Amino acid sequence: MNLRLIAARVINDVTEGRSLSDALEFALKPIKDSRDRAFIQAICYGVCRFYSRLDVCLSLLLKKPMKAKDSDVHALLMVGLYQLMEMRVPPHAAVAETVNAAEKLGKAWARGLTNAILREYLRERDQLQEEIQVDPESRYAHPAWWMDAIEEAWPDHWEAILTANNAHPPLALRVNQKQLTRDAYLEKLTEKNINTKIIPETTSGLLLESPIAVEELPGFASGDVSVQDGAAQLAAHLLDLKPGQRVLDACAAPGGKLTHLLELEPQLAACIAVEKDKTRIVSIKENLIRLKLQAECLCHDVGEVTSWWNGELFDRILLDAPCSASGVIRRHPDIKLLRQPTDIAALAKTQLHLLESLWAILKPGGLLVYATCSIFPEENVEVIQQFLNRQQEAQEEKIMAEWGLPCLFGRQILPGMHEMDGFYYARMRKTN
Repeated sequence: MNLRLIAARVINDVTEGRSLSDALEFALKPIKDSRDRAFIQAICYGVCRFYSRLDVCLSLLLKKPMKAKDSDVHALLMVGLYQLMEMRVPPHAAVAETVNAAEKLGKAWARGLTNAILREYLRERDQLQEEIQVDPESRYAHPAWWMDAIEEAWPDHWEAILTANNAHPPLALRVNQKQLTRDAYLEKLTEKNINTKIIPETTSGLLLESPIAVEELPGFASGDVSVQDGAAQLAAHLLDLKPGQRVLDACAAPGGKLTHLLELEPQLAACIAVEKDKTRIVSIKENLIRLKLQAECLCHDVGEVTSWWNGELFDRILLDAPCSASGVIRRHPDIKLLRQPTDIAALAKTQLHLLESLWAILKPGGLLVYATCSIFPEENVEVIQQFLNRQQEAQEEKIMAEWGLPCLFGRQILPGMHEMDGFYYARMRKTN
């Protein structure tokens, strides 16, 4: 079993359109050793994170571009270069094992090419490092269209966003305040010598100085704590929950925001979670069981209201809309490879459709919170503006907070701001 070959196959799958999480889940199933699993995962995330930089470097080393049918060799070369450029793998081991992997591709020439490319990189490392800094795609490790779109959206922040996107994300926790206080859980972590700090913008958030496996977190199995970024923890508070309300969590998977709102307000009359992906419904139910919470989970397209709604209006609706995920690239670096420029307009159309469909089942006086993990105005402010222009009984409620940046409508957290992921929130009240 060659770990580099497994990583290269995962990378090849991603370049063909498969998500990194799905490709990794399949590839890691037969691998039992935790260190081997961690090594493969580190390579795959790293190659996706710095794909543009690695690709520019490889183009400088190749005498001619590789053919499309040899994408597997290309992926393996990227795996080899990433080890030499970014990892602490001894160079001789990185070269030898990657060359061994090339032998297993069934292409006689691949071994010689892989050996030559990696050894030439080692010989010309300093010169190559200077050359790749000249190319913007390499320097910032983003495709050109991503850089252009981010600079257009945030001309004063674009470089900070690109830098944050390339950073390793911190491990953020949400303490289950239905079971214990944040201070009480902090004491548990201190007893285990786990260094942690409070996320001040939240009421139950903690940030670990060094990531650890969730199994090592005290009380994780019994529901004391969940893994959730600080920005995502803001959603439940924005709903202004009260006992006896009917609440809808639209597009609910994997259930982080759903379980948080149930922790905050245990006396809801009803809580409905709708998710159209059958496999992701499973993750919602698993989270509910671990945290000892209850909600009705429905597997439907939430925008097709007549297929699942029983006719009772909701007091609160949380719409965590499908989006470009441009705010969570540091957690999902394959987004750089999977998204295309045309996706944004299509997503905005879907977002507006969902808003208008769900608005019809909100009670007069009710509150709808719109959320995305996008940083693009086309998916955020502009969608809300179109919605408000079409719905006379919709009134924005300004979010008065110290986190994020105020927008024409709603507030935007940019990647890395408050050590959080990029998130957008807006609140709309339905007038009587």
